Amino acid sequence: MSYDVRRATREDLAALQSVELSGNPMFDELFGPTGWGAPTGAERAAQPGFVLVAGDPPVGFAHVLDLEGTAHLEQLSVLPDLLRQGIGSALVRAAQAEAAARGHAALSLCTYRDVPWNAPFYRTLGFVEAERLTPLQRRLRDHEHDAGLDRFGVRVVMVAPLAGP
Repeated sequence: MSYDVRRATREDLAALQSVELSGNPMFDELFGPTGWGAPTGAERAAQPGFVLVAGDPPVGFAHVLDLEGTAHLEQLSVLPDLLRQGIGSALVRAAQAEAAARGHAALSLCTYRDVPWNAPFYRTLGFVEAERLTPLQRRLRDHEHDAGLDRFGVRVVMVAPLAGP
């Protein structure tokens, strides 16, 4: 089955939180109970940037923040039953294309270095660990640290260069 990637509509927003929360058991299995929540789709849409979805209704989404002239992949989520079918890759590629079309030279993200569906996955899509953090990336990492994400493993900032529009 094919899941077209497109800009999220108002009707899609209600599904985003449940798509994101559906992945928590995978992390709970790896780390123990995390207790992670998720913002609503409306909260995501209210932030500067864009949200892309795959499928109708959405089975996955990519949320990219556009802050301080930086494109940052804040969240990528796909329903667990549909993993390893190319949906996440398609969402990331579409996010890269949209960020490039908006004039960004790179797309960054924060992720776990050693979780198989995190940094190793993003490496296959052209992301590398950032050697130096921008002030925004440092603040995002500080926020993650303060939220307790570091207690589950090493978090890294990764960056992928983007082709021009």
